[in-house]
Parts: sequence; C-alpha cells; structure tokens
Amino acid sequence: MTDEHGGHRAGPPGSSALPDAAPAASPGRDRAHRLARLLEHVRAGAPGTTSAAELARLLRVSAATVRRDLAVLEDQQLLRRLHGGARALDDGREVPVRYRGGEQRDAKLAIAREAATRVPLGAHALGLTGGSTTDAVARCLADRSQLTVITNALNVALDLALRPQVKVVMTGGVVRSQSSELVGPWAEQTLQAVNLGTAVVGVDGISAAGGLTTHDEVEAAVNAAMIRRARRTVVVADGTKLGRVRLARICAAQDVDELVTDVSAPPAEVEALRRIGLAVTVVEP
Repeated sequence: MTDEHGGHRAGPPGSSALPDAAPAASPGRDRAHRLARLLEHVRAGAPGTTSAAELARLLRVSAATVRRDLAVLEDQQLLRRLHGGARALDDGREVPVRYRGGEQRDAKLAIAREAATRVPLGAHALGLTGGSTTDAVARCLADRSQLTVITNALNVALDLALRPQVKVVMTGGVVRSQSSELVGPWAEQTLQAVNLGTAVVGVDGISAAGGLTTHDEVEAAVNAAMIRRARRTVVVADGTKLGRVRLARICAAQDVDELVTDVSAPPAEVEALRRIGLAVTVVEP
C-alpha cells in the first residue's frame, strides 16, 4: 500500500528492518560522547562537588584527561570547576546538542528505533529538526533507499551526507550554536517550498497545557513551519521532557499526530496528553 507521497506505508511498530548498530564512531564523536557523559554525571549528581577521581573512574580515563574535559565545559559555561572536581550550574542553561547524546542514551535509541518505523518504505520526503534524538532517528534510517531528508540540523545532515542512497536537502538560515540548527526567515522560506510526508520533531518540553516548547523563539518558528508542511508529525522526546514548559511555544500538542517517549515518562503526563487526543507510544530501552 502506498501513501499520497508515493511511499509504501510502514508496517506495525518494530516490523521494519533497522540497522543493528550505528556507524563506527569517529574520535571526535568519541570525545563528544565522553564530554556528554561527564556533563550528565555532574548535572545528575547530588548537590555539591563531583570529584575528578570519581569522574576518571566512571569514564575510565586519566585524571589529566578529566581535568582537560572539565576545562572545556567550564569555558562553555556548562559547569564550574572547583578544587578536586566540578559543580553543576543550576540555572536552566540549555545543553549544546553535541553534549546531549549521553543523556538518557538508551531511551533515546529505543525512541529513535520506534519512530523510524513510522517512516514509510520507498520514495518519501521526511523532515527532521535538530536534537540528539532526531539525530538517532536519522542514523536508524541511514540505509533506506529513495528517502529524501529535509533538515535544518547540521548534525543530521553530516550523519547522512555520506549515504548516497539518501537525498539530503538543507534549509538556509543562520546557525544557532546551542542546537546546531539553521534558523530564521531563510530556513522558514525553504520549508515553505517543500511538501513533507512525515516530520519527526524534537522538543525541549511537551505537556497537555503548554504544548510543544523549546528554549529559543526563532528555533520554535522553524519547527512550527516544518510541522505545517508535513502530512504527519511524530514528536520524539524522552521522559524527562514530559511536563516541562520552556520559553518558546512551537504549537499545541493537538497539532501533531503522535508522541514517542520512554517508560521514564510520568504516567500522569502521558495520560493528560492522551486525554486531549494525542497518540502516545511508550517504549522500553
């Protein structure tokens, strides 16, 4: 069976053949993953200082490597170095997308695999916003043929650029460093010129009352433009995002078709979203 965009509809969840593993990581990706794990551990720890020795044991690296990594993260104002360790900055600061891969990593991979089954086989136009979970979706779909991916996310485009069977279309726009996305009027103009079968959208918060939200109003406008151009929109968000309301509203929760999240999502938030008519799929890592 085909859809109106020429693609065969995907089978039931879990029926598509997906890659067993992501492509081999580069040294740069390995370091970004280590920094993400370090930052996640510091931010998730009890109030106070997380010791450098503890971080070295966790990451299985030398104390000197930990000190260098902490210096990098402090320079980016993501934590504060103290004697013998580090302390998180509890100011609601947005974590750059390159350091989000270590946060809820297993949950995000499970969500991405499930979301990838929503993308029809065959010729299809897929919109992908920025974010670590949408990047994981892109990697799950990297071996698909006849897939056109329209994205404003630099990390997504780079992951797919060497896949000759996937056509990658990037929007114009100005780079927003925190999310590695192209934003602004040029990005919106590109999206106004395309028709998308499916959009997979990442968010910083989602709730029944607050809708889909993110940290930046310009990024929110581009995400909203992508949703308007898609026949079907799937939101991907790990459980920590449910119930959060960030500064910039993208759209109402009723304006999208489905949320794919994981078992860490608060049950009350899941039920509230279902009560307003949003389909919610909960996966286990």
